[in-house]
Amino acid sequence: MVKYGLDYTRCRWILPLLLGIGVIFGIIALAGRGWLESQTLPYVQQASLWQNCRRPAQGGEWSCESLMGYAWGRAAAATYLVGFLLLVICFALAIIAFAIDTLRFNFIRGIGGLLFVAAVFSVMGLVIYPVKFSSEIEMTGINMFSWAYGFGWTTAIMEICLGFFFCCLPNYEDQILGNVKPTYFYSSP
Repeated sequence: MVKYGLDYTRCRWILPLLLGIGVIFGIIALAGRGWLESQTLPYVQQASLWQNCRRPAQGGEWSCESLMGYAWGRAAAATYLVGFLLLVICFALAIIAFAIDTLRFNFIRGIGGLLFVAAVFSVMGLVIYPVKFSSEIEMTGINMFSWAYGFGWTTAIMEICLGFFFCCLPNYEDQILGNVKPTYFYSSP
């Protein structure tokens, strides 16, 4: 990839592939039930972005309540979902941008800007959730924000990093397309 840049056929799909991985991580975060879990015995609490489940003892039945009954629950879910939808739109636009034979660099910079907006929405949802959850819902025992919450943060970090990459990529348009003569620092005697 260093030698050929994004003009090399196999390497130009790295950015859409990374966006696709971000979409998969976002799906895992949205569907996962491990946003908050009990860390030690007895395992009596488990929460997702959508609901909070408890059980009275180790062998008891889980009873779940929706977090959509709380204003902050709806806000956290809505902002994270908007960030995820913007990520999916960026993924589709990246596939279109990189499928065209001549790269449209102004189009790529727009995808980077949209990724930053998606990251802002995702981070807002990821911050609202733990702050309001821990202050408004009674928790028993030692609890931890778990794997699905971690996938949510991974998605947000990928949105920020890929946003920088998409925004900075047009600055090197001539080098990527091979329009610049290489500079050699070695001269023969």
